[in-house]
Amino acid sequence: MNEYVKNDLMRYYGKYDFGTFVKAYFNNRTFRLQYAFRLMHSKGFAKFWGKVLWRFNSTKKRIQLDSHATIGYGLYIGHDGPIVVHPTAVIGNNCNLSQFTTIGSNENHAATIGDNVYIGPNVCIVEDVKIGNNVTIGAGSVVTKDIPDNATAVGNYAKVINYNNPGRYITNRWEIKKNK
Repeated sequence: MNEYVKNDLMRYYGKYDFGTFVKAYFNNRTFRLQYAFRLMHSKGFAKFWGKVLWRFNSTKKRIQLDSHATIGYGLYIGHDGPIVVHPTAVIGNNCNLSQFTTIGSNENHAATIGDNVYIGPNVCIVEDVKIGNNVTIGAGSVVTKDIPDNATAVGNYAKVINYNNPGRYITNRWEIKKNK
């Protein structure tokens, strides 16, 4: 099983065995879209099969996840969208995207989002902003400026309100093992 698929399963279900994969694939249309996305970034037959699955996936109408976007391990999309992610977006590991999230750009330079980031419902992230690691962005926020590591930001326009326990909504994190 692809490492990215394992990581996504871990984020959704807290485990990544074959039975969990089958359950997720047949019962969770968001996961089906992510599975096709992950396969498209593989090699050989898996890449071909990913393109086939991607083409026939009806979830793309609600989740506009461009196949060129760069997405790290352990993506979690809550509530089945709708979500829009620009092709130039870079999303780190263990990120949550809530319903009605838009990561967009009018100038082909979308946001770079760090690891362990929770993006609440109805958030709009505009243009080439940098969002640090371990960040929480509150519901309804419009992000137009960079947000530092370990911050909680809310509002229209989003402002940092504190540095108390950000990223706490990121559950079942996939820990990346570093070789020493």
